[in-house]
Amino acid sequence: SGTTWTQEIVDMIQQNGDVEKCRRTTTYRRHPFLEWSIQEPSAASYSGLELAEAMPSPRTIKTHLPVQLVPPSFWEQNCKIIYVARNAKDNLVSYYHFHRMNKGMPDPGTWEEFMEKFMTGNVLWGSWYDHVKGWWKAKDKHRILYLFYEDMKENPKQEIQKILKFLEKDVNQEVLNKILHNTSFEIMKENPMTNYTEGFQGIMDHSISPFMRKGVVGDWKNYFTVAQNKKFDEDYKKKMADTSLVFRTEL
Repeated sequence: SGTTWTQEIVDMIQQNGDVEKCRRTTTYRRHPFLEWSIQEPSAASYSGLELAEAMPSPRTIKTHLPVQLVPPSFWEQNCKIIYVARNAKDNLVSYYHFHRMNKGMPDPGTWEEFMEKFMTGNVLWGSWYDHVKGWWKAKDKHRILYLFYEDMKENPKQEIQKILKFLEKDVNQEVLNKILHNTSFEIMKENPMTNYTEGFQGIMDHSISPFMRKGVVGDWKNYFTVAQNKKFDEDYKKKMADTSLVFRTEL
């Protein structure tokens, strides 16, 4: 939903636009993925928690956890949190392909079967609806910058400036342009430090679907039938009736 993209933006900001420093190692080693743990195959073993614990402070950590499962220390230490949300339909399509190519994830089944799982919240990290609503509610009480994937696609410069302000960082125009260029989908898709082709061999099969697939808004239109779309919309309305959160499904 834009997590890897945002991680790269944050790292570029922290490294003041130094591309070489940002290529020092892979995304998932620069920003430990807190709850992710891989034992087998041993060549791809990974523990986000161990990596995070070994890192000097201040640390930048990635998580997909719903707000109620975040470690209490995040709130106690008043950590800054950047949350990125993507519209449900594109999120579903992206998640479906991610399940197909990632052996660490459960088999998604058919598109129709996976759509049912998504709608009932029977997927890893739970219900998308509860996830986005939970973090939306929490943003009023904590230091949370809530971003939308669609806004990032439409005006990346504006969203990067929001991140800069949130992180209390200042960069000149030259560095900002460098960040914009190096965090574009086209560049990140070819960068082995961000596209997950380095490490995780035997877990991610990029021949089934690349980790960086399309990076567009509205790809759901290539997957949903008219009937599926109607069913999804009706269900969505019910589940999102109790929130002020609004998503765009096209630009």
